Amino acid sequence: MAIGRRVAVRKQRANEVLVRLKRRYPDATCTLNYQTPVQLLVATILSAQCTDARVNQVTPALFAQFPDVVALAAADLEELENLVKSTGFYRNKARHIQGACRKMLSEFGGKVPQEMSQLLTLPGVARKTANVVLAHAYGINAGVTVDTHVKRVSRRLGLTEHSDPVRIERDLIELLPQPDWENWSIRLIYHGRETCIARSPRCGECFLGDLCPSQAGSVALSGKNGG
Repeated sequence: MAIGRRVAVRKQRANEVLVRLKRRYPDATCTLNYQTPVQLLVATILSAQCTDARVNQVTPALFAQFPDVVALAAADLEELENLVKSTGFYRNKARHIQGACRKMLSEFGGKVPQEMSQLLTLPGVARKTANVVLAHAYGINAGVTVDTHVKRVSRRLGLTEHSDPVRIERDLIELLPQPDWENWSIRLIYHGRETCIARSPRCGECFLGDLCPSQAGSVALSGKNGG
């Protein structure tokens, strides 16, 4: 299939998936608890290789002790490590949180930057974290958040052939309307947790089954090969 035709088929499939995701999860939103952009940044850093539910168990005590960028920048590192320990990789996460807050104080007026290029200069911040912060703190859809669920489900749906999150994001940006970039990610995460599970996907219960090339007999809008 020619590249242009393949992209067109994938775009059609992606937008039908989006319609169904919106119908299935109309109220889907970020599941991290936070009150300020700084707290969202910290919670998102902590969510790396950790569930949002676990992060939400940790952050009340963390933010009670260190509620803002000034307090986090001046925190005793060992105390910070102990507060975030149960999220895993806690030493790196504590250093990243403190380093990011110190850099925000020294270079960005104590504020979380509103530009992708600036966010990416902060310790512990890659595109996934930056996309979450920009979308939910500032309403800026700068890209598509690609976590493990988005990576897995997007590949199963035949919307990308890549395994690198940056290349997956590039593919999805080409297929989806910009206002829905973050909505797509959140809803696909819900679907990945509920139905399209990593080890034992519940294909028989999936409302996207007829669109999914990973399912035998799927029409996937483009015939048996799914584009």
